[in-house]
Formats: sequence, structure tokens, C-alpha cells
Amino acid sequence: MQSRTERPDAVVDAPKGNWVDSAAPAAWRPWLRLSRADRPIGTWLLLLPCWWGIGLAMMADAPRWVDLWIAVACTVGALVMRGAGCTWNDITDRDIDDKVARTRSRPLPSGQVTLRGAYLWLMAQCLVGLVILLTLDPAAIWMGVASLVLVAIYPFAKRFTWWPQVFLGLAFNWGVMLAYAAHMGRLDAAPVVAWVAGIAWTIFYDTIYAHQDVEDDALIGVKSTARLFGQNSPRILAGFAVLTVGLLAVAILLVGRDQLMAWLGLAGFAGHLAWQLRNFQPDQGDACLRLFRSNRDAGLILALFLALAGLV
Repeated sequence: MQSRTERPDAVVDAPKGNWVDSAAPAAWRPWLRLSRADRPIGTWLLLLPCWWGIGLAMMADAPRWVDLWIAVACTVGALVMRGAGCTWNDITDRDIDDKVARTRSRPLPSGQVTLRGAYLWLMAQCLVGLVILLTLDPAAIWMGVASLVLVAIYPFAKRFTWWPQVFLGLAFNWGVMLAYAAHMGRLDAAPVVAWVAGIAWTIFYDTIYAHQDVEDDALIGVKSTARLFGQNSPRILAGFAVLTVGLLAVAILLVGRDQLMAWLGLAGFAGHLAWQLRNFQPDQGDACLRLFRSNRDAGLILALFLALAGLV
């Protein structure tokens, strides 16, 4: 079996041995790569706030059988909508990606997928997402429709602001409110506060990620918090980690139930962010990528304990 480094059509920053490069049918590989299926961390980071929202809703109300479907719907929705978002991002960035070493092997700049094909793939993924969304409570449906505005804007943010990570956070953490609304049929203060906490978390982890590209971004004029913070990133990101944990604590308090399991989950989440900060070196690209991917585990810790708090 060929490894990623032996497969000339692979994307250079995809994890070695990922299932797309090693097992997916050859005809599907360009489309799966366009959706970042070879790099599932983005799907996790979109999905985990949804699971936080379900946990908060169960804590505020009570667990329901429909929560199982909400969890499944959010999982499928995160998979296809993250793919749609990545496809849209690559469509808008196709000329920029061709100038950056890490991204010029993506399907569009490398010629594996045509622009017309990318638009068709985008519409197909959005259609699947819409079908899933329509199975949820009307409040959640409207939340899902509103999120499309944020998804559409994000790829352009790095052209006009030093804070594109904020726009990514606005979109990626919207699911905490959507999933909460799917359970409760309304939106309360707790998921809104958790959404803001998620934005701070996104600034934290995506700044770590963006440190891989600071030199290329400087050459082509792309803005990011990694370039803005520079060597001060560890200190500034420590502040965003504290802000994230503090706001999540407020969200937990707002649901108004016995929260022991939730506090344990938040402690584990906070400990993980502290571990990342201890190991963060802005000029070590490979290490930055590993730390960025580790945020799946941080988010899972919190999601698991919020779910347990809602069940007890």
C-alpha cells in the first residue's frame, strides 16, 4: 500500500496514512480532499460545540430520546457542512493557495478538480446538510439558515482583518446554540455564553495552527492572529485560554443544575489547554500542527462530562 509521501496527488499536510489516501476509491479522492475528509480535525472542531449544546440543554431541562437523533444529525451535518465550508474556502482561495507551499497541492490549485466541479460538489453537500437540518426543531432550522452568512464571509476575512480567527469562531461554534435550540425549541443565555467561549477557544487553537504559515502569509499579504501576535502568541493565547474557561464556567452556572460532572469536565478541558501552552513553540510548524489537532481531545473531554452532567 502506498504511503502519503509516495502518492503524488496527496495533499502535503494531510496526516500520513489517512483513509482517503490509503483506502478511498481513486475517483473519489479529489472530492474527499476538497472536503478535507483526509483531515478530520476540522469536522471534530465543528461538531464538538454541537455536543456541548446538547449537554447544556440536558442540564437545563432533562435528557430526551430526541437528543440521540440531535447528536446523530449534528454529526452528519458537521461532516457535510464542514466539507461544504472547505469547498467554498478553496473556491475563494484558489489563487492564494497556489502561492503557498502547504496548500498548492489542494485539489483546485493542483488541477485535480475543476472550478465548475467544485461548485457542483459544494451544492451537493449543502443539499445533504439541508435535508438533515429540516429534521430538527424550527428554532434550530432558523439557526442553521442564519449560520450560512458566517460561512460565506469567513474565507474573505483574512483579506480585510488581522482577526480572521474571530470569523472562523463565529461560524464553527454556532452549533452550540443550534443544538441547544433543537432540544429546547428556544435559545437561552447559557448557549450564547458558550458560543462566545467557543470563539475564544477558536482564536486559541487556530492561532496555533496559523503559525505554520506566517512566512508565506507575510509574502502574499494574508492576515492572521499568528502574524499579529508574533512571538507574543504564548502570552496572548494564555489570556484567551483563561477567557474560554471563564465563559464556559458562566455557561455551566446559567443552566442552574447540580454541576459536579460539568465542573470535572471543565477542569479537564482547562488542563488540556494549559498543557498545550506549555508545549507551544510558535516557530515549530510540525509541533503547532500536532497541538492544533489535539484540541479534539480537549473538546471531547468537556462534551463527555457535560453529557454525563445532563444524565445524572
